[in-house]
Amino acid sequence: MISLASLLTEVRACVLCAEHLPLGPRPIVQVHPSARILIVGQAPGRKVHETGVPFNDASGDRLREWLGISREVFYDAKQVAILPMGFCFPGTGKSGDLPPRPECAPAWRAALLSRLKKVNLTLVIGQYAQAYHLPNEAPSVTEAVQAWRKHWPHTVPLPHPSPRNNLWLKRNPWFKKELIPALRTRVSEVLAQDD
Repeated sequence: MISLASLLTEVRACVLCAEHLPLGPRPIVQVHPSARILIVGQAPGRKVHETGVPFNDASGDRLREWLGISREVFYDAKQVAILPMGFCFPGTGKSGDLPPRPECAPAWRAALLSRLKKVNLTLVIGQYAQAYHLPNEAPSVTEAVQAWRKHWPHTVPLPHPSPRNNLWLKRNPWFKKELIPALRTRVSEVLAQDD
């Protein structure tokens, strides 16, 4: 088995789907074997592609608020791993970013996940991540998130924290009243655990 450093070098040099990417490849992941929290999102957005920093946008601000953690903790790879379903910006469609490219997960996901042996909490954000990590579950993001207790305390399905989901948040007040306080407590517990 190659080292994680070598694997990440390969991942960051990946061009598997380059011909389909409007801005070209720029794989963005945050992985360290000591990480206790794994965040599984969809794919980087345009701003994340430009900066090379995962969740460096309004979605990331909201996600950090949901988790109750600072940018410093969020971007500490020894505490938080960020492994989207697609590592590069897939482009923009009619109603937002396009789905993650299908080449990415089969090529890299298993090898990277196998290095994350200390993860005690996985946050599964949005429909593409939920389809992969929670197969045969609820048919919609709303139903998956409503059933969050089913996978508690190790896995938590979440809606995408994008500002585009403001209407969803307004229609589902239970999310902020029930899930967010429990999630913040769980995040705090996991980050405080000793090796």
